[in-house]
Amino acid sequence: MSGIRIGIDLGGTKIEAIALDADHEVRARHRTETPRNDYAGTLRTIGELVAQVESEIGERGTVGIGTPGSLSPFTGRMRNANSVWLNGKRLDADLTEALGRPIRMANDADCFALSEALDGAGSGAHTLFGVIIGTGTGGGIVVNGRLLAGPNRIAGEWGHNPLPWPGDDERPGPPCYCGKQGCIETFLSGPGLAGDLLRTTGRTLTPQQIVAASAAQDPDAEAVLQRYENRMARALASVVNLLDPDVIVLGGGLSNLDRLYRKVPELIGHHLFSDGARIDLRPPVYGDSSGVRGAAWLWWGFPPHP
Repeated sequence: MSGIRIGIDLGGTKIEAIALDADHEVRARHRTETPRNDYAGTLRTIGELVAQVESEIGERGTVGIGTPGSLSPFTGRMRNANSVWLNGKRLDADLTEALGRPIRMANDADCFALSEALDGAGSGAHTLFGVIIGTGTGGGIVVNGRLLAGPNRIAGEWGHNPLPWPGDDERPGPPCYCGKQGCIETFLSGPGLAGDLLRTTGRTLTPQQIVAASAAQDPDAEAVLQRYENRMARALASVVNLLDPDVIVLGGGLSNLDRLYRKVPELIGHHLFSDGARIDLRPPVYGDSSGVRGAAWLWWGFPPHP
């Protein structure tokens, strides 16, 4: 096998393929629309992208796949994917057959974390917690350049823990698609931010519009962002109390909010079981490309499925 590593980012709207060489340089990149609600079409599209990349660079490579949801170690089938046509499918086995080679697979938050740990914002860190704050909230843990998976393959899934230290106005919390209430995701995702404004003021704005309104001195928008920062601090404090990572990297659409990096680390300190706080909260180096880059590195930094 050559030194080429091919990564596939299987998203709900697009599928992206990238080829990295041993020097971390991009040798090829292609993307196409995801065949929504078409499982066979999804398999076919991934196969076509891999073939296109390998034809362009003239080499065969390893293949890693970043997916929504995750592969269950108990059934071998996909679970918890918001691309619902993947759920219940043996995606790992089916892609292994379609591509004619073994693959590595991890969820998109794990791929994000691995990319940023190996040569991104957390390069050189002993422990890194990678956070996705976008349509949903996911997380990944990397220790010494290796993803922590766990026997249940759910390491890092902080978004489906309850919001820590909730106030009376935060209980029982908004309903979550997982069937529970008050999950961190219902507060810290993009829809969670917009939902907080709607519940408290009756106003309907997108997260981007909330940020713009706050910058224009809108008191409702500023109040909802301050609540968001406080909730993020509490949610991350529980991670720091448990894992104490060297670096925390934010990804997803809301990671572009500069004020988070100024305000959240200070707020985290109020909730730590410690007499001080050293919190290194960073934006990503590769942004939207972290997921596909991390997928390419799965053959180096992630164990095979049992």
